[in-house]
Amino acid sequence: MELASYADYAVRLVNTEEPDRGTDTLTTVDAVRALFGPSSRGASLAEEADLPRLRAVRTRLRGVFEAAAEGDEIRGVDLLNSLMVEYPVSPLVSGHDYLDEAGRPRWHLHLADNAATATANFTAVACMGLAIHLTELGADRLGICQAAPCRNAYLDTSTNRSRRYCSDRCATRANVAAYRARKREEAARTAIGQA
Repeated sequence: MELASYADYAVRLVNTEEPDRGTDTLTTVDAVRALFGPSSRGASLAEEADLPRLRAVRTRLRGVFEAAAEGDEIRGVDLLNSLMVEYPVSPLVSGHDYLDEAGRPRWHLHLADNAATATANFTAVACMGLAIHLTELGADRLGICQAAPCRNAYLDTSTNRSRRYCSDRCATRANVAAYRARKREEAARTAIGQA
């Protein structure tokens, strides 16, 4: 697994809450397990105490995305660094499921899931993935959806650094709203011109 792909962990956690809509899906131990996926050791560690801990981490990670979206890279990096100091990672060399043409393992790095709690495990992996994404692609590649009322986080992997929405659904909704606003404005100008 490419280490930058772990940045999706941060996005998944941040997007368990939609503050402007007042929704929060991080309410059960099963929701914590779902963040990890089905075959993770971290998921098996999940317990009730992880709910408030992960919500606190979620708030801090949202701060990283918001700072980056506002162009305040230094604040975003400082927030991310504080999380990484608090939740360190352990890399491991792995060769599972990847064989070359000679049948030998293709060695690659994984972030170890040997932390004592589900929160520590998930946070360490999410932060490391986010740090790799940020350092390889830039802080301007972390964003918050610009479609109101959505405030989901996203990772911009576009070739021209142009992503502004978390999904095609939000992009379409924003474009339709802008189109309708232009049409209303045109109609108002036409009505004034005829009066």
